[in-house]
Amino acid sequence: MSIDLAYTDAGAGPVVVLLHAFPFDRRMWDGQIDALSGEHRVIAVDLRGFGDSALVDSALGEDAPNLDEMADDVAALLDRLSIPQAVVAGLSLGGYVTMALVRRHARLVSAVMLLDTKATADGDAAANNRERIAATVESDGSVEVLMTDVVPALTGSTTKAERPDVVARIESLVAEAAPAAVAWTQRAMAKRPDSVPTLEEFERPSLVVVGDEDVLAPLAEAHIMFDALAEPVLAVIPGCGHLSALERPDDVTAIMLDFLDDLR
Repeated sequence: MSIDLAYTDAGAGPVVVLLHAFPFDRRMWDGQIDALSGEHRVIAVDLRGFGDSALVDSALGEDAPNLDEMADDVAALLDRLSIPQAVVAGLSLGGYVTMALVRRHARLVSAVMLLDTKATADGDAAANNRERIAATVESDGSVEVLMTDVVPALTGSTTKAERPDVVARIESLVAEAAPAAVAWTQRAMAKRPDSVPTLEEFERPSLVVVGDEDVLAPLAEAHIMFDALAEPVLAVIPGCGHLSALERPDDVTAIMLDFLDDLR
């Protein structure tokens, strides 16, 4: 069963959907929304259980954790808004959901922008670590474990050294995540399939963006996606870790605008 999602709807023109990273919400895209909405209609979504989507009844639904459910939520939102097709951009978790959307609802996706994400599935060690974090969040009733075990890897060394304000904002946003959504989504990510075959079948324009200091979805993973896609563009952002939209917002905005301009 799909969940009614909270979202920002800004601008007019060709539609761009923005899907956030874990465990953030649509505020992650604040550095991009104004610029993108100058010539596009931007739909920035709070995925199931996050941000204002945590406020709806049965925010996580009754289904077992699965990213397909998140993709179905986005598809239902686009149908509800009478949007027949959109460019879909996803960062990290948002990229996983984008690939699930392509796999399940390809009719809705005219192009993709995949930022600091990966198409490969988790190995056993990564999946087991996600379950450990999910269980810890549930037993503690808080997301404190994210502060020690996840947040340090989210930003690059340059951001840590030169932009403490960005690190502080990231920590603040993470602290606001609902523990139930964190646990549910960790388990959903752990069971996601290999999406390389999905990308190999996607014959529409695509953009792959990666920070050169990203240790969670590094350049090698970006190249796997690039090689699988039919019409890819690759952009590497120097001095940037996993959260490119927050760490280097102006660079990400410029890259996205260039790609969108080329679609016209």
